[in-house]
Amino acid sequence: MEDLNALLEPGMLVTHPDQPDWGTGQVQSNIGGRITVNFREQGKVVIDGKRVGLLPVFDE
Repeated sequence: MEDLNALLEPGMLVTHPDQPDWGTGQVQSNIGGRITVNFREQGKVVIDGKRVGLLPVFDE
């Protein structure tokens, strides 16, 4: 999980594997494994990258 999350940069689009109803989110920051994402349906969420592996979105 951590390795993929380390590649996430601001502006990238992601989804949360356990919360598909949140929709696609845009990475705002990725600092020390804490990833701030602004999701369409949920708003701004801080994700612990050690516990959740976000999924990059390339085809939206």
